[in-house]
Amino acid sequence: MTVTTAHDDAATDTVRARIERVATTPDWYEPYRISQAVRAGGLIFVSGQAGFDEGGGTVDGGFLAQGRQAFRNVERVLAEAGATFADVVKVGIYVRNMAENLDEVIRLREEFLSLPYPADTLVEVSSLARPDWLIEVEVTALDR
Repeated sequence: MTVTTAHDDAATDTVRARIERVATTPDWYEPYRISQAVRAGGLIFVSGQAGFDEGGGTVDGGFLAQGRQAFRNVERVLAEAGATFADVVKVGIYVRNMAENLDEVIRLREEFLSLPYPADTLVEVSSLARPDWLIEVEVTALDR
């Protein structure tokens, strides 16, 4: 038995036209087929950013150094989209060993976020994409 599915290329193209990819140069996520961010429906969705530098290497200095770099990476992607942390409405922070790093997470929030604070979800994970990553940050922002 053969099943055939109709596909409307025009409809697919219309949906794609409403989704715009945002990327910095260099685009450190391109090799993985991930958008650094996409713009859609009046929002900017920034993919998880970790504590890596422009060369792709994990920064030295432990959790706080990686967290600062992750937030700087988010900031850079937001800037490429014409936004700032003031436009952020939702933050997702993924950490390894929450009990050990909760105070540092609060410190990072103090350094990078301001009133009115965005909604925020903090999740402990057993691992991230690379074994030396300790934190990853994703955000959703208004596209003004």
